[in-house]
Amino acid sequence: MNMAESTFTYIWLQIEKLDIEYWKWVAWMIYPVIISFLLPLVIPICLYCCAIFLHVYQYRRRLCDAYAHDFWDGARKTVAVFWEAQGRIWHGYEIVGLDKLPDTGPAMVIYYHGALPIDFYYVMAKCLLEKQRQIHAVGDNFLFNIPGFRLMCDVFNVSPGTVHSCADILKQGHILGISPGGVREALFGDEYYRVMWGNRSGFAKVALQTNTPIFPMFTMNIRESFRTPGWGRSSLRWLYEKCRLPIVPIYGNFPVKMTTYLGPPIFPTEDMKAEELAEKVKLGLEDLIKKHQKVPGNVLRALSERVLWKEKVS
Repeated sequence: MNMAESTFTYIWLQIEKLDIEYWKWVAWMIYPVIISFLLPLVIPICLYCCAIFLHVYQYRRRLCDAYAHDFWDGARKTVAVFWEAQGRIWHGYEIVGLDKLPDTGPAMVIYYHGALPIDFYYVMAKCLLEKQRQIHAVGDNFLFNIPGFRLMCDVFNVSPGTVHSCADILKQGHILGISPGGVREALFGDEYYRVMWGNRSGFAKVALQTNTPIFPMFTMNIRESFRTPGWGRSSLRWLYEKCRLPIVPIYGNFPVKMTTYLGPPIFPTEDMKAEELAEKVKLGLEDLIKKHQKVPGNVLRALSERVLWKEKVS
């Protein structure tokens, strides 16, 4: 190695060393700034947890009765109160039309699937606490492979759902919740709120077999609370169709205003085909979206609605 090469090597090593030392210095300078902004967040988080605890506590008598009545009933209602409080505090959550669901007998709820179906959790909680009815639900297969989720699915009667098993649930007189769009609609839907059912009509076959009324359900701003990125959708869609796993990143949890609307019941008739009934329900759901959702959805507008919302609902 000649003198020029050795000199260049020495200078390059010094530059690399300087870069390392420089970034160490930058990190040392900004750590206090980062910590100074993060530490105050501990207080709002603690206050938020306290608020939820107090909401749970105000149901103490009802929960005590539930724990005395059935092994899992108390646990279900405790979790339901938690979600009811979380929705009320974070989203100002309200529901319109819960009274439309029957107090007894079978019913089917068909809903639009957001990136995360937290609105359906809120509806399950409201129905359990206010109508004393537990909604059974159809969940995607991957849920049952997540560690710790199988017990929760069993306690809250979430199952993969076949035509036969769904028909049995309705014949037993329960309420059944289904999102025909499923994970595909959750991950690849967008702010235009297009219903993505494809040719799925299994729920309609079940309704025809059991003569069960169907209630379309939609939640305003559900896609503004949690969102999926718009980049790389075609590649991610191709990958999802191959592996059927929810590999699309989700971001958000914005405290937007959320209101759930239950449409009027749609009754199957003997002369109907499954495809016709499915299309009728789809039109009913699209009508709810058209009536209650401004498209394209906008996070800032949805946040402002959280503050300015005036409608009084039950």
